[in-house]
Amino acid sequence: MGPFKPSSNGHNYILVAVDYVSKWIEAIPCPACDAKVVIKLFRTIIFPRYGIPRVVISDGGSHFINKVFEKLMKSYGVKHKVPRPITLKPVGKLKSPTDR
Repeated sequence: MGPFKPSSNGHNYILVAVDYVSKWIEAIPCPACDAKVVIKLFRTIIFPRYGIPRVVISDGGSHFINKVFEKLMKSYGVKHKVPRPITLKPVGKLKSPTDR
């Protein structure tokens, strides 16, 4: 999330991680929103604190969709999933009961 007004530590983004089972939310301030920072946060905070997950589901941002992040996930045996965006399509004209 972000960018926000920089904190006193120079952090102006927040990486949000949610445990799928417990619904626990982890919000981690970070100085940038790029693959290098995300990988560091996974290695130094997420993995040591919560263990290695079987699956990581991301929003498909560029900091998750790149060769470096995919290499990290593969090296830990983690499957990376990106859900397809939802598209709403019209189903058709609804008929009135009086239409013939």
